[in-house]
Amino acid sequence: MEKHFLCEFKNQENKRKWPATITDFIDYGSHYEMRIESLSGITALFGKTSLGTFVCLPDFRVGCHLAKLNNENYTTDKLSGVINLTDATTIATAFSNLSYREVGELYDQSRDY
Repeated sequence: MEKHFLCEFKNQENKRKWPATITDFIDYGSHYEMRIESLSGITALFGKTSLGTFVCLPDFRVGCHLAKLNNENYTTDKLSGVINLTDATTIATAFSNLSYREVGELYDQSRDY
């Protein structure tokens, strides 16, 4: 699987855009693994627990709980508390570019974020 997308960060002071690609996507049955190539290379392991959706980022030695994967703003906010904003935006945008068919219940079909 290779999926190209554009990341964007904007606030009152500046606006930045950069390209990214999901280069690998593996469904292990109990969780998923995704490799993102962008301004840096990022490996994300994610899935569902009894507390909701989780993501672990072994290259950063961090992890956290998230809402549904296509809630890009919430995911960026949660991840930017444990990694830099650029990488948090890249990961959140990658998640929002996954489809319901790819990640099932981790994706909220009822809401348009």
